[in-house]
Amino acid sequence: MAEAAVETQTPAKESFAALLEESLGTIPSLEGTVLKGTIVSMDSDSVMVDVGLKSEGRVALKEFSEAGKVPELKVGDDVEVYLERMENKNGEAMISREKAKREEAWTQLEKAFNDNERVNGVIFGRVKGGFTVDLSGAVAFLPGSQVDIRPVRDVSPLMGTPQPFQILKMDRARGNIVVSRRAVLEETRAEQRSELVANLKEGQVLQGVVKNITDYGAFVDLGGVDGLLHVTDISWKRINHPTEALSIGQQVDVQVIRFNAETQRISLGMKQLEADPWEGVSAKYPMGAKFVGRVTNITDYGAFVELEPGIEGLVHVSEMSWTKKNIHPGKIVSTSQEVEVMVLDVDEQKRRISLGLKQCGSNPWDAFVDNYPTGSEIEGEIKNITEFGLFVGLPGEIDGMVHLSDLDWNLSGEEAVKEYEKGAMVKVKVLDVDVDKERISLGIKQLSDDPFAGSTQNIKKGDVVTVTVHQITDGGIEVQLADGALGFIRKAELSRDRSEQRPDRFAVGEKVDAKITTIDGKTRKISLSIKQREAEEEKQAMADYGSTESGASLGDILGAALSKAAESRDEEAPKPAKKAAAKAKAADADAEEAPAEAAEAEDGDKA
Repeated sequence: MAEAAVETQTPAKESFAALLEESLGTIPSLEGTVLKGTIVSMDSDSVMVDVGLKSEGRVALKEFSEAGKVPELKVGDDVEVYLERMENKNGEAMISREKAKREEAWTQLEKAFNDNERVNGVIFGRVKGGFTVDLSGAVAFLPGSQVDIRPVRDVSPLMGTPQPFQILKMDRARGNIVVSRRAVLEETRAEQRSELVANLKEGQVLQGVVKNITDYGAFVDLGGVDGLLHVTDISWKRINHPTEALSIGQQVDVQVIRFNAETQRISLGMKQLEADPWEGVSAKYPMGAKFVGRVTNITDYGAFVELEPGIEGLVHVSEMSWTKKNIHPGKIVSTSQEVEVMVLDVDEQKRRISLGLKQCGSNPWDAFVDNYPTGSEIEGEIKNITEFGLFVGLPGEIDGMVHLSDLDWNLSGEEAVKEYEKGAMVKVKVLDVDVDKERISLGIKQLSDDPFAGSTQNIKKGDVVTVTVHQITDGGIEVQLADGALGFIRKAELSRDRSEQRPDRFAVGEKVDAKITTIDGKTRKISLSIKQREAEEEKQAMADYGSTESGASLGDILGAALSKAAESRDEEAPKPAKKAAAKAKAADADAEEAPAEAAEAEDGDKA
């Protein structure tokens, strides 16, 4: 019987084990699932949750908190948790609230991703290449290029603020989610742009936000569409760079100046919303009036002076100083300096005002005329030597010029200028002052009398004078008159006889008689002629002593004329005159002997 009992018990045990295994095998595992539990106790940093297992599980209190909020929990509240393991080494169930939220969030995010819907999230951290976003428990990656339509320098204002995102990619197995804020902005921007462009018109006043600043202006976001605010349309006053009046993120009121529907380009203006300061500017700033302004800009050709906000005038470099010429305006005035200026001209249509700086001070040219009238003698320093003269420094920081032709009476300008050096003191005479052209003509040779004028006082054109050969040239001879003046006898004027028109037949120091043909005071030249003197003497002899037609021979006429001339000259008569007299006497002797010889010959024939 005992064996029968054993045999009956063994099948019963095997059937129970099989039933138990079958029962447990059919129960699905709860690990890795989300369970609903009840809070049974709380302390300062954790919460005990009963999920219906043989033991409770502990969850950190911070896992129940949301971004920027303090968790509000109490005993008895129902919560959902994620079961990681049935029990740990302490016999407690390992549960997590964060993983429960993540699982729940993943389920919702997958649905939104499949339906191409936006999700809300909060940017809470910065990582390499972008930022981390909390999507209701699930952590997503936001690349830096997907933060905004344009690069954002400071993301601090966006962090901690709930905002919509578009899911670009997600992988639940790897736990990766990539989101984009830019895609949401572009979609919203397209909708706003279509609506705004449809109602946009010139002259419309809109409110926008400065999105970007360049050297030539700023781009303003009008709510879905950008417009360009050029630097010249920001303010009526001069602005060198838009950053002087605008900053990124600043809200501004602008007016639509131009709108091209085809290209959808929008030109905006801010100054158009203010009154134009140039209206009635001619009455406000009459010509000749003096005002105090501030230097706003300096260029190579002058300086701009602001008379009031939006009203600027140009002080040309030529109107900056009476005395400082060819100097950069920056060496006369400086930026932000307050200066007194005079209005020279106003062109309201072209929006231009010409100003003068030097007109507010005394004119040194007027003072110079008062103190040093024409004919005054003054001493000054040679400031510069040029190819056309000397510049001499004068009182009042002004310069006068001595032209090359006014350096010396006798020497040429090129020769005379070699005797002067820069920095040397020189005495000059004031010849002329032109206040309008700011020119002063000076002279050095005028300090002494003109030797040419003195030497020509006692002579005139047509006079026959005795001169001394000074220099012999190929073109003639240079002679010196008795009073020291120099003259010239051209080669063709040396003699009536062509064979005698040779300069080399004269010697330096030899004295000759010549007739003055021209006296040119401008060129300071005296021209003489021996040829005309000889012709005149022959003509006069013919008139005084008869002609060959009356029976007188040429020898008789010339002999008588030369004899008379010889008697009137002293013993130091020129050699050519003595030779001419000797020839005349010989001719007369031959003429006297000729009849006697003829008579003797006739008597011989008769005999």
